[in-house]
Amino acid sequence: MRLERRHQPLLPAHRFPGRVANYAAASFGLIAFSLAIGVAGYHWLAGFAWLDALVNAAMILGGMGPVDPVTCAEGKWFAAAYALYSGIALLTSVGVLFAPVVHRVLHRFHLESGD
Repeated sequence: MRLERRHQPLLPAHRFPGRVANYAAASFGLIAFSLAIGVAGYHWLAGFAWLDALVNAAMILGGMGPVDPVTCAEGKWFAAAYALYSGIALLTSVGVLFAPVVHRVLHRFHLESGD
């Protein structure tokens, strides 16, 4: 039994920037949400001032590492969990950001190859 494949046409070029914008908004939304979690955690659990919490959360989320040392146990637990989460969140957001471009290239290649 052979399954029939139906090829969908490539999204028109005038609609593609809208799709990229939607994916970029989702990616930046994930980054903003992740940054908010980090700022709140560093402020309430590690006892940092708001600005210091923002700097530390942004540096961890960007993969640069912490700026200020965390001294309390709750803050250290949070910093460890947030560092692990941040690595995954950053990779996910980059994947979401580039997904429509990669999909379009692969779709175009597939249509041109005739498979």
